[in-house]
Amino acid sequence: MTKILKIPQILLPNKDVDMSKWATVACDQFCAEPAYWQELYGYVGDSPSTLKTVIPEIYLNGNMDAKIDAVLNEMDGYLEQGLFYPYEGLILVEREVSGGKKRVGLMLSFDLEAYDWERIRTPIRATEDTIMARLPVRVDIRRKAKLEFPHAILLADDEKREIIEELYANKDLYPKLYDFDLNMGGGRIKGYAVSDGQEVLERLEALLDPGRQEARYGCDAGILFAVGDGNHSVAAAKIWWDNIKQTLTPEERENHPARYMLAELVNIYDEGMEIHPIHRYIFKTDEEAFISALSGRLKGSGCLGILTKDGLRYIDAPEDAAATISEVQEFVEEYIVANPPAKVEYVHNDDNLAEVVVARGGVGLLMPVFPAEGLFNFVVNIGNLPKKAFSIGEAKDKRYYLEGKKIVL
Repeated sequence: MTKILKIPQILLPNKDVDMSKWATVACDQFCAEPAYWQELYGYVGDSPSTLKTVIPEIYLNGNMDAKIDAVLNEMDGYLEQGLFYPYEGLILVEREVSGGKKRVGLMLSFDLEAYDWERIRTPIRATEDTIMARLPVRVDIRRKAKLEFPHAILLADDEKREIIEELYANKDLYPKLYDFDLNMGGGRIKGYAVSDGQEVLERLEALLDPGRQEARYGCDAGILFAVGDGNHSVAAAKIWWDNIKQTLTPEERENHPARYMLAELVNIYDEGMEIHPIHRYIFKTDEEAFISALSGRLKGSGCLGILTKDGLRYIDAPEDAAATISEVQEFVEEYIVANPPAKVEYVHNDDNLAEVVVARGGVGLLMPVFPAEGLFNFVVNIGNLPKKAFSIGEAKDKRYYLEGKKIVL
C-alpha cells in the first residue's frame, strides 16, 4: 500500500453538461484583465460551470460574504441536481498547450499530512513563498464547501521519463473519459481512465528511494513532489485540514476526504512542461522614481527589462535568475509599503504585460525565467523561491477546473 498517494474518488459532469462551458481557467489568472473574465462570464451564461464555484482573484473585493455564499449555493445545487457521476481511479490527462505541444499529467489524490509550505522536510513541498493574504477567502470557501475543483499541479522529478510517459505510450488501451476544446483559447484536453492505478502509485512513491535521492540531490532529501502550480490552493486545503482534524478521532482522520487533495501530477521533464516567468506590474506611483530606486538596488552583470508607455529599457541585475527574482520581489514589497497608494499585480505573458502598460500606464518588470531542471535541487538545498517566481505555461495554458471531489463525509 502507498502511504502518501491514493486512488481518488472523482466526480465528473454528466454527459449532458456542455464541457466547453464547464471547465474554466484557474482563478488566479488574468488578474489585470477584466475583459477576459467578462467575456468568460458572458460565454458561460446560465450553464453549469466551475466558474461559479470559485471567485476569480480579480473580484476579491466588495461583499465577499455574498460572493462566498453564491459559490457554496452553486456547489450544493449541482449536487442536488445530480450533475455528476462518480469515477474511482487515476486519470491520464493530455493537454494541448501553446505551440501545439502536449502536456501529459496524471490525476491522483495525495495526503495533506505529507505536505507543508514551510521550508521543512516533507515529501511534498511548496516551490515558492506563500502570499498569506490570498489564503483567507480560499479557506472561508472550503470551510462550508462540500466539493473541491482543483487546479493544482504537482511536479515529479522522473528524469528517466518512465512512469507517466509509459502510461501515455499506451493511452489507447484506456477508456476515454472526456475529449473537448477548452474555452478562451485553452487548447484541447483529453482524459483517460487508468484502472491499474495502484501499481502506478507504488512506482511513483519509489522515487523516495534513499539511494536515488542521494544521487539526485546529494543527500537523502525525502522529497517526492513539488507543488508547481496552485501553491495557495494547496496551502488553503492544508490549513482547513489542520483545523478540522482537531475535531476527529484518530480513526476518523485516517480516511477523511478532506485529508486527501486532488491534483494533477506532471513530470518536470515532460515535453509540454514549460516554465515561464511571472511579471510584476507596478502602478499608482511615480514611474521614474520607482525605476530609479530599483536601478539603485539591483547590481550585477545580468539585466532586467523595464516596460513603460515610452517603451522598453534595461537596468543592471544579477546574472542568476533566482537572485534577480528574490531581490526584485523584496524591493517591490518594501516600495509598496513605503509609497502608498502604489500597488503590484502579477501578470503572465510578455504580451499581456505590454497591453496592460499601454492601456493603464505604470511600470512592467519583465522577470527572468527560472530553469526547470534546477527546481528540485533549489527546493532541496536552498528552499522556497519568492512568491510568484514562475508559472507552468502561459496564462491560457494553466490547468482548468474540471474534475471534482467530495471533501465532506
